[in-house]
Amino acid sequence: MSRYRPPRSHGTALITPEGEARMRAELHELWHVRRPQVTQSVSEAAAQGDRSENAEYTYGKKMLREIDSRVRFLTKRLENLKVVSEHPSDPNKVYFGAWVTVEDDDGKTSRYRIVGPDELDLKLNLISIDSPLARALLGKALDAEVRVHTPTGEQTVYVVEIEYP
Repeated sequence: MSRYRPPRSHGTALITPEGEARMRAELHELWHVRRPQVTQSVSEAAAQGDRSENAEYTYGKKMLREIDSRVRFLTKRLENLKVVSEHPSDPNKVYFGAWVTVEDDDGKTSRYRIVGPDELDLKLNLISIDSPLARALLGKALDAEVRVHTPTGEQTVYVVEIEYP
C-alpha cells in the first residue's frame, strides 16, 4: 500500500465580503506585524553565537516557516476565491450568503448562515456551503420541508425564515 494521498479539494471557491476582509486582515497581520517581530527575535538569537543549541533561534526559524506557509496559502487562496456580494434575484429562496432559520420535528429552531468553506465557524452559526445541511437547503423556498442526510441518519427540517444581510 502506497503512502500517496491525492490532494484535498479546497471546497467551493466562494466567499462573502466579510470573510474576504477577515482573510486579508489575517494576511496583513502575519506579513506586516508578526513576521517582522519573529525575524527580529531570530536575528537577536543568531547574534548570541552557537545556533545548534540555541532554542530561541530554532523555535524562531520554525515560527518563520509556519508564518510563510500560511502567507503562501492565504495569498493563493485569495487569488482563487470569488467574492459574492450581490443579493440573489429571488430573495425568497436559499442561496449563498443567506441567513436561514430552520425548525426540526421537535420544534427547536436554529439559525445558520451559508458561507464558503474558508469562513466556517459553528460558534457563530456559519456553515459551509459544502456541508450536508447547506447543500440540502440551497434553492429551497420559505416553508419548504427539507430532508438532510447526516452522519447520524436522515433528519427533516422546515425553512422558517430566509434573510440576506
